[in-house]
Amino acid sequence: MELNVAIVQTDIEWGNIDANIKAADVIVRQLQGCDLVVFPEMFTTGFMVTGNPIGEDANSGLGITWMRDAATARGMAIAGTVIVKDADKLYNRFIFTHPEGRIDMYDKRHLFSYSSEDRLYVHGDKRVVINYKDFNILPQICYDLRFPVWSRNRNDYDLAIYAASWPQSRINVWDTLLRARAIENQCYVVGVNRTGDDPSAHYNGHSVAVDFYGNTIATLPDDKPGIINVRLSKDKLYKYRNKFRAWADADEFDIL
Repeated sequence: MELNVAIVQTDIEWGNIDANIKAADVIVRQLQGCDLVVFPEMFTTGFMVTGNPIGEDANSGLGITWMRDAATARGMAIAGTVIVKDADKLYNRFIFTHPEGRIDMYDKRHLFSYSSEDRLYVHGDKRVVINYKDFNILPQICYDLRFPVWSRNRNDYDLAIYAASWPQSRINVWDTLLRARAIENQCYVVGVNRTGDDPSAHYNGHSVAVDFYGNTIATLPDDKPGIINVRLSKDKLYKYRNKFRAWADADEFDIL
């Protein structure tokens, strides 16, 4: 049993939703045989944490509508985060659109206070696990990567996806923690980061897929937009888990 994931490392045109959606549509149209396509954090706008962020309608916004329509048309799931305005509040929301048009969502739990994201957005309080093609998937967003308790595997997911706008100045942390999350949770990890610049930072990508040993399966070149496909084997994952049962010795806990 395999899941074919396309990791999309792309530049983002600051605040230009139309241009970013058009660029994403060009990418999706050229993909063949993918089960899931993953874009970076706030891929329709860039990481907007100053001024007046462009929030789209939670049900009918341009980005969400495009994701649903493209997923249905292409017969593949599409995921990434967008800025959503819901009941007059802004959320950094991970959208997972299924090929049949159904949408799962996760609101970013850990807002990046260093950049004042917490002053503009409302944090989520629900851990979400998405089932797709017999894979259980944990959606996470950027800064969530620094908080291992939130992503602790309770033997309920196979793949963690981190959609990010992670700057080059801290990219070593990104590289290290993605491997750590894969090892400690005995799961696959996919980290999808952007390239290019916004008003506050430069981004150099380092998008990657990591296996349950912490080994890099696939990665993209620094500072270059690109796409890479990776096949994740659930059979190999469970063969490893059944042999090395660290998950069975894990501590029980509750998140308040």
